[in-house]
Amino acid sequence: MGDMDFKLAGTKKGITALQADIKLPGLPLKIIMEAVVKATEAKSKILDIMQHCMSKPRIVKKENWPVVDKLEVEPHKRSRLFGIGGINLKKILYKTGAHISPIDDTSFSIFAPNQQAMDEAQETITQLLNTERIPELEFGGIYTATVVEVRDIGVMVTLYPDMPPALLHNSQLDQKKIMHPSALGVEVGQQMQVKYFGRDPVSGLMRLSRKVLQASAR
Repeated sequence: MGDMDFKLAGTKKGITALQADIKLPGLPLKIIMEAVVKATEAKSKILDIMQHCMSKPRIVKKENWPVVDKLEVEPHKRSRLFGIGGINLKKILYKTGAHISPIDDTSFSIFAPNQQAMDEAQETITQLLNTERIPELEFGGIYTATVVEVRDIGVMVTLYPDMPPALLHNSQLDQKKIMHPSALGVEVGQQMQVKYFGRDPVSGLMRLSRKVLQASAR
């Protein structure tokens, strides 16, 4: 007695899993087969009881059941969803109890304690992602950029009101190589013409250049 702990799981169609803890060095195949037969009989009885209690899944879910959904977010809108330091996700969790977890670069999983919490979380997410209408920028288009911050690696610029600042890298500021924007006398508030080359397919960040316009002007 107690030399083997044997478990079997399955459906009416067959066995889905087996698990056994054996204290002896080994067991005869006959013993194993007997265990499988007896466990299968017991499994069938349990399934019959379950079928009698509930023959099929509930059509209408209870209001307090946990729910899961999938969310798709464009790469350049991820910062709106997350907020600084993930503050927006923390607010959604505190307000609704819904957890938002990344699946990949553009997909997220939402787990909420119930449907009401899911609805509230999705409403908040929609507001975050669509707070402002982003103008459609044309690939290869020339736009007036306003410098809002000067950094060592370049300048942060905006092309339209309420736009999240985009980096104009030192390598794209001028035809000549510079190590810092100050070499060109660039200051906050200064405006300059830049060319738009779409967004990076991985990061979703804008690709801008002032240098190419200087080349075409010569």
